[in-house]
Amino acid sequence: MARTERTILGIDPGLANTGWGIVAQSGPRLSCVAYGCISTSASAPLARRLGKIHEQMAAVIARFEPTCVGIETVWFGVNTQSAFATGQARGAALVACAEGDLDVGEFSPSQIKLAVVGAGSADKDQVQYMVRQLLALEAVPSPDHAADALAAAICYTTHEGFAAAAAAAATQGGAR
Repeated sequence: MARTERTILGIDPGLANTGWGIVAQSGPRLSCVAYGCISTSASAPLARRLGKIHEQMAAVIARFEPTCVGIETVWFGVNTQSAFATGQARGAALVACAEGDLDVGEFSPSQIKLAVVGAGSADKDQVQYMVRQLLALEAVPSPDHAADALAAAICYTTHEGFAAAAAAAATQGGAR
């Protein structure tokens, strides 16, 4: 079996704050390369805010050259206006990913929590703790949007593994 060597981008989209994280994978080992947050001002016009997210995400992609990305999907809760704003920020980030020709994995908040903590209903503190542990970091990544982005990158590797195992099982099952 070939050893996986790659760089994964994780994105936690938001109009005010879009977290990003870069995780290097070497076989089963994951390590944090970098993380940060793209912040936009509520007083800036929407088009400028989305442009900034796109431009800065494109710069992250150009600098770290990831091959794939895990991005959180939009959760439509009580505040639909906030969900639409998050969706627009997500779209700006996804355009940068498309321009970088990245393979994209889209995951719900509960899928990310399940992959990182083992429980889809985990709270933010549990996710941050496990991100710190899984990536052997000295401290919890800050701001929390960056920790959530690193969790999305970790989730990419977990879901990819599940998909490969399911495909292998289906192949073996059909060969009998």
